[in-house]
Amino acid sequence: MKQQPAGSVVSRGEKVFNVSMVIIGIIITMLALYPIYYALIASLSKPLYVENGSVMLRIHGFTFESYRKAFQKEGLWMAFGNTFFYTIVGVLVNMIFSTTMAYALSKKRLFARKFFTLFTVFTMWFNAGIIPLYMTFRDFNLLDTRTAIIFGFAMNTYNMIILKSFFEQVPASLEEAAFIDGATNIQIFTKIYLPLSKPALATVGMFYAVNRWNSYFWAMNLLNDDTKIPLQVLLKKLIVDQVANETEAAIITSQSLSSPTTVIYAIMILAMIPMLVAYPFIQKYFKTGLTLGAVKG
Repeated sequence: MKQQPAGSVVSRGEKVFNVSMVIIGIIITMLALYPIYYALIASLSKPLYVENGSVMLRIHGFTFESYRKAFQKEGLWMAFGNTFFYTIVGVLVNMIFSTTMAYALSKKRLFARKFFTLFTVFTMWFNAGIIPLYMTFRDFNLLDTRTAIIFGFAMNTYNMIILKSFFEQVPASLEEAAFIDGATNIQIFTKIYLPLSKPALATVGMFYAVNRWNSYFWAMNLLNDDTKIPLQVLLKKLIVDQVANETEAAIITSQSLSSPTTVIYAIMILAMIPMLVAYPFIQKYFKTGLTLGAVKG
């Protein structure tokens, strides 16, 4: 009788564990996706059904009126443009600072390498705090400027460490051969390290892009000019205004096709679309970049 290969038999306990993990994963996924789903169906429903709690699992009174009103909202397109600007230019700045520093710290020949690494990692756990940071922006005359948003948060230490760990995986023989051929550090960095690091670059770039796109706290505190605020700050202002005006819910009827609440949900969905569209294009790099970049500390 042919013996079964060792390790091929899955015990009952392992089966129960695997099924349990799948069920837990499905539950967590549903909990994570439901807020997005609810915002979508609420934005496509009549406001009366949203206000009385009828909209839970499906659309009630299908209408695009909330999106039409959202497109007409004053300042929406300016906020969208600002968000795209802060995201695109901000990510470019983030990647320049992060890749160059990660490359330098990945080299054992760097003078005082351990000191600079520890000094950089120290900022992951200890920082001055919100008020001192705000005062720093103020003292440098950066309040209400786009420069504060772009360069004030030019690098995230965690993302830089991911890139540093990935650069350390590149075989030293490639660099040695390039040096023998007369290549400079800049040429080695741009023509060897960056092309070989596409998974890590895509992963870190996605981290930065999502953070830039969704950030509102510092934009809300540093920017006073409505022509400079990003979309998330505009959304926050709309929500605050809607909460302050509690009488609007009382005038909603069955004939109403939109309300401040449903318009806000519509803008939320519009704000999610760019990131949802961009993610599939870099998904193939995402897992590889995370695992390879995290091999070493």
